[in-house]
Amino acid sequence: MTAFASDSLASSARPNPNRPIAVWLLVCAAMVLAMAVIGAITRLTESGLSMVEWKPLIGILPPLSETEWNRVFDLYKQTPEFRIYNSHMDLAGFQSIFWWEWFHRLWGQLIGFVFLIPFLRFWMQGRISPELWPKLAGLFLLGGLQGGIGWFMVKSGLVDAPNVSHYRLALHLGTAILIYALLLRTALGLLDPLPLAGWRPEAASLRRHTGWALGLVAVTIVWGAFVAGSDAGLAYNSFPLMAGHWIPPEVNTLTPWWLNPFENTAAIQLIHRVLAILTGLAVLALAARVLSARLPGRASRAALASAAMILLQIALGIVTLLTVVWLPVAAAHQAGAILVVSMLVWLQFELRPIGRG
Repeated sequence: MTAFASDSLASSARPNPNRPIAVWLLVCAAMVLAMAVIGAITRLTESGLSMVEWKPLIGILPPLSETEWNRVFDLYKQTPEFRIYNSHMDLAGFQSIFWWEWFHRLWGQLIGFVFLIPFLRFWMQGRISPELWPKLAGLFLLGGLQGGIGWFMVKSGLVDAPNVSHYRLALHLGTAILIYALLLRTALGLLDPLPLAGWRPEAASLRRHTGWALGLVAVTIVWGAFVAGSDAGLAYNSFPLMAGHWIPPEVNTLTPWWLNPFENTAAIQLIHRVLAILTGLAVLALAARVLSARLPGRASRAALASAAMILLQIALGIVTLLTVVWLPVAAAHQAGAILVVSMLVWLQFELRPIGRG
């Protein structure tokens, strides 16, 4: 252990040539987190269906003339959302919802530029190792796919009903969080190739526990997207009971029965509540185990941060319900989900076995 600690101190004293790449990836991750919050605000302000054209790159500029504004407004008038909900809307009202969706798309394209330009520069400078190159290329391709998934989601609300598919919303959000987690994990590996806690034998069990906790967080986030996409958060705005019941009688009203967990408002919200509590217990138990193991390095700090973040996230979820999805709290709840993922990815990294790249 003494020799290992000496090697670790010696390596930390040397300049890290990968630090600029890691910082760049962390900036990209922060932009993805901001993108998820912008997406939540776009949905909560009912702005997401205001742009009915998908023009990557060439659509980066907003309408710059009254003629162009009238053209895009005429396109919006053909959508189910306008016909059913917004037939009273004038051009000024349309512009008020247009800007959030435009900013959402602009930010997504900015992420692409912020990723691609430094990537090409690092590559031409020969600073990207053969092991790192396919990871970064895969992240760029995944980001491009995410743009297509976003349009695939929007299209679902432009056909018959003025609502995007909550299945496609869950896919869009899930892909964003996957991209974020991969960016963060790759950056951590570049900043600290040899975390100290992984050599301890009990780290293996804790790694498995962390993996299960991350899996629960992922499933909870998916059901959170179902809640958002089905507007289930606007119902049963009390806690812990739902309209005076622990299990509301409406949870099993759809046929066939297996549709209820995915399309029944009461069932979707109930499942999200149960998953949130189970996830919270799993993360708190994990934190307790890590702290009791007294591991070297930063594992204990990552565990404490995970426990604190899961408690804050559960509180934000409750307040979101009680305030009937008040926009600032709901947007913070979206950000909180990603920060929970952040803390667990950090903890899993700290528990990584030595020698595993």
